[in-house]
Amino acid sequence: MKYAPIIGLEIHVQLKTKSKLFCSCANINEGDAEANTAICPVCTGQPGALPALNAHALELAMLAGHAMKCAIPDTAKFDRKNYFYPDLPKGYQISQFDLPVCGKGQLDITVDDENASRKEVRIGITRAHLEEDAAKNQHAPDGSSTLVDYNRGGTPLLEIVTEPDFRSPAEAKAFLQELRSIMRSIGVSDADMEKGQMRCDANISLMPLNDDGTPAQIELNPKVEVKNLNSFKAVERALAYEIERQTDLYDTNTPPLQSTRGWDENRGVTTDQRSKEGSADYRYFPEPDLPPVNLKEIRDMMRSKLPELPGSTRRRLQEEYGFSEANAAFLVANEGWTGYAEHVMSELAEWIGSDKAEDQKASLAKLTGGWLTSKLAGFLTEMNRTIREVNVTPENFAEFIKILHQGEINSANGQKLLRLMIEHGADPSHLMEEHNLGQNMDENELRVVVERLIAENPAQVEQYKSGNEKILMWFVGGAMKATEGKANPEAVKELAKKIIG
Repeated sequence: MKYAPIIGLEIHVQLKTKSKLFCSCANINEGDAEANTAICPVCTGQPGALPALNAHALELAMLAGHAMKCAIPDTAKFDRKNYFYPDLPKGYQISQFDLPVCGKGQLDITVDDENASRKEVRIGITRAHLEEDAAKNQHAPDGSSTLVDYNRGGTPLLEIVTEPDFRSPAEAKAFLQELRSIMRSIGVSDADMEKGQMRCDANISLMPLNDDGTPAQIELNPKVEVKNLNSFKAVERALAYEIERQTDLYDTNTPPLQSTRGWDENRGVTTDQRSKEGSADYRYFPEPDLPPVNLKEIRDMMRSKLPELPGSTRRRLQEEYGFSEANAAFLVANEGWTGYAEHVMSELAEWIGSDKAEDQKASLAKLTGGWLTSKLAGFLTEMNRTIREVNVTPENFAEFIKILHQGEINSANGQKLLRLMIEHGADPSHLMEEHNLGQNMDENELRVVVERLIAENPAQVEQYKSGNEKILMWFVGGAMKATEGKANPEAVKELAKKIIG
């Protein structure tokens, strides 16, 4: 029998606040401070210590809710989620149960996978709620002891729960990438999975299908939760493994039980951890030390603060400037690149003239997009710099594109020039002249080179005379090599035609 995966995600996003959710301790990234230094009686659960809600965390949660088109209720409240573990000093976690800060919403994604059966998918958001993070356990390799770092305990999290609307690992990956872009663009979180700023648990079950592809039953089969996936690749690999594992279990008439499993990145397998808890196991009850929160007063204000979202920005970059879908996706996904690219395109319009720039929109956008996302991005990665640290102003990069566009320099020397620009921060015209990188040979010098190539290669000359005009590019290549890129390709072609006759 064939099966369809039914997948839902639970994502924990660490909010970008200065302090923790219920106390004034610093909200620091993992590893940025000595263990157990950013703690106080509140976040370590000392008797008599009372929590106080971080207002900025509440605002960021509402902003994220608006970005995901969630219904924001009039009132939200906090609850105690009871369980016992070394990373939870109070013996409970302050979370939200029946009245979360964000209700139902949705997020539209595009799946960039050639094997995907669905390219455009709408994922339902069940809810998003605020809660405090647990501390960090550090287990000894031999299993003899466990140390606990409470610095992370109490940091503000937004837990986003989706509907089981995913039908492939690729869709889950695309959703997480879009969510990361949104969280970054609205300033809610840096959402770096490798730094623990965004963590994902995936719930997956298999639905048996009839021969025509329709579901063979109404109810969902028992789900398996895969915990703490810390990269897009891990999410995709873990779900693919679970699909294969659960398929084998059904095919051998030993269906999986509802359980929680961990992902072993090194072995590429999930491992059994425990049976899956339900909400009753956590014995939720209202948090007596925190009053309900009135959201009506700030709901509209937070909606008005919502900036342009990544999907809209990608469309605008394509429509307004002519960038390709791939280049627009890169610029939006990487912080700081959108503004830089827009500034470059504005400068290009000034350099070339707005009327001509509009006429040449497609070629300029293709040239600029390629050099930005491939060459400049590659150099910055090599130098371990970000676009905010680049030593090339948008004005100078626009002049560089103009030089390329007008054929004053070839691609190989263009790369040399761009590296010099990054190293020295000088304008490209000055550097091109100083290092003699331009295609600026006079006709007499160029004629000597082309005549020599023609004289030394009679076979290629005969091919041209026989009607093979493509052989002219052979002469262009030879001239470019002989002149170290200083020859203009079009000038070489025209000169070769004239000399051969």
